[in-house]
Amino acid sequence: MKALVRPRRLAPGARVAVVAPSGPVPEERLQAGLDILRGWDLEPVVAPHVLDRHGTFDYLAGTDADRAADLQSAWCDPTVDAVLCARGGYGVQRMTGLLDWDALRAAGPKVFLGFSDITALHEAFATRLGLVTLHGPMAAGIDFIKNARAQEHLRATLFEPESVRTLTSSGQALVPGRARGVLLGGCLSLLAAELGTPHARPSARGGLLCLEDVNEETYRLDRYLTQLLRAGWLDGVTGILLGSWERCDPYDRIRALVLDRLGGLGVPIAEEFGFGHCEGALTVPFGVPAELDAEAGTLTLDVPALA
Repeated sequence: MKALVRPRRLAPGARVAVVAPSGPVPEERLQAGLDILRGWDLEPVVAPHVLDRHGTFDYLAGTDADRAADLQSAWCDPTVDAVLCARGGYGVQRMTGLLDWDALRAAGPKVFLGFSDITALHEAFATRLGLVTLHGPMAAGIDFIKNARAQEHLRATLFEPESVRTLTSSGQALVPGRARGVLLGGCLSLLAAELGTPHARPSARGGLLCLEDVNEETYRLDRYLTQLLRAGWLDGVTGILLGSWERCDPYDRIRALVLDRLGGLGVPIAEEFGFGHCEGALTVPFGVPAELDAEAGTLTLDVPALA
């Protein structure tokens, strides 16, 4: 797996577009997030349909066409330096087929940020555009609004990425060892749901795989992992990093499941790296080569997340 193209870091005064490709966005949370961005001397630009709610399916932020148009317009606007997702939820998979990927590619690299349901866009941006993307807190997310650690790590990644080239685990090695590879992954349920779609990569071969999820029973997580294994998607993965498992079953069960399903891969596995649906979530750049030392509990990027 090859390293992807790194977008340029942000500078004071940069224009950042906020889009809602998935679920509806509470206006008060959006305004709080915009205030933080302005406090970083950024100029946030809210896409036209961010506060929409689908007339029939109220779990969607407006129609598929409008959500796709917002993302398309923001990415293709030459005055926009970054595109930040407002929140996750569900809906990305309904709109990726409506995007003009040739036009997105022609617009050139820029920063893209999100997580959770946005995993499907991380995969699409990797396979279709060959770009590094940031798996991190979103502009209207509760963690971004209220947690200083999440804010500061994201701010450092955007403006001073060389200062956050090492992430440290608060857990232990489930399978010891060192591994090198290109970072990829995200929300486990979305990775499983992407299998067989036009935007999915054929496998995680050569990659350091980051996994997390939220509000899932153990048998469902088992199903997702088993599906990835049966599809051969995990063949050749070099190492695995676990993030958060908020509102899932007790963590001892999750740990046992991971060892049962993934231990046989014979690659280093380390837990509790602090990314995903957790308080104080860290920002992880997908598409950057890195080294995992499972016993030391460190992930070290070969290069800063952004150029």
